[in-house]
Parts: sequence; C-alpha cells; structure tokens
Amino acid sequence: QLRGLCSFLQLSTCPENLLVRFCSWLMALTPDLGYKSAAVLAEQLFLRRVLSLAQPPSRHLMAALTSFCSKYSQPFCQVLVAAVLQEPGEGTEQTKLVCELVEECLEPDCVRVVLSQVLEMPLSEKLLPVVQAVLGRQEVLLPELFDLLVLTLCRQAPAFATSLNYAKLVMAMLTMYQSQV
Repeated sequence: QLRGLCSFLQLSTCPENLLVRFCSWLMALTPDLGYKSAAVLAEQLFLRRVLSLAQPPSRHLMAALTSFCSKYSQPFCQVLVAAVLQEPGEGTEQTKLVCELVEECLEPDCVRVVLSQVLEMPLSEKLLPVVQAVLGRQEVLLPELFDLLVLTLCRQAPAFATSLNYAKLVMAMLTMYQSQV
C-alpha cells in the first residue's frame, strides 16, 4: 500500500526542495515509522536519485538524505547503502555519498552494518574508500568483523599491489588497531 501511495504521489520524482519538506514532515511523525515502512520510503524517495547521480548531490538532496538517515539509519543502510555498494561500475559519486553518510550521519551500529555489507562482496577499488570511511569513525568493531576485515585485506593484497587506496587502508588499520593486528 505504501509503495502504491508513493507511486501515486510521485515521490521518487518530486523536486528535491519538496523532498526536504517531506522528510521534515516524516521526522516529525509520532510514533516513528516501522522498519518496513521506513525501508519502503528509503527506496521510493532516494534509491533512484542516488543511483543516477552523475555529479555531487544537491544541498537539498543531501539535507533530505541526512534528515532521513539520522532517524531511520537501519532501513536506510539495508536498502540504499546496500544497493549502492552492489551497483556495478565505478559509481564515484555514489561511493563519495556513502562515505560522507558513514562519516557524518550513520549510527555506530549502522557503520558496522556497512562494513559487513562491504565484506560480503568481492573487494574492489570502489569499495576501499568506504572501508576507509568506516575505519575513520574509529568505532569498536566486533572481533568477528575485525578478523574478517583483516583476513579480507590479507587475501586481497596481491590484487591491490599498486593501489594507493589499499595502501592507505592498510596503514589506517595498522595505526588504529595496532594492538589487535
């Protein structure tokens, strides 16, 4: 029903200044939306816009994303961030956007969710900045997640022998988690 309502209201294509207003209205709702409703709205409001970014997002889109993400991080991560990470190709603007959201908006639990999502797929040059952004948050990683990260980085080392991003990532790991490494 919510998908139908979003389609009827054409929320996926509404102007971005109205999107900001709509998100402000959503944030004021009480009680909060349920997980499924928030996930549907994250998909309907943002997925198409974010996947089609060819340049940095407008300030209106960033305001709407930040607002929505601040209250509904879990469904946002499961729907939008997962789709961006799985999107084939470079996706430079999308990757920058995910990094910015990781650095500034997501709750610590969601930051760990993003890292686990990255580690579920083959590591690529596109995903290295996302891992770097996660590490930059300096969140405490669960031992299993940390071990998987170290193992993934070790296994992928030959594939990234000439990658500056990979070298930065390894240096960050050695600096931030020296005792655990």
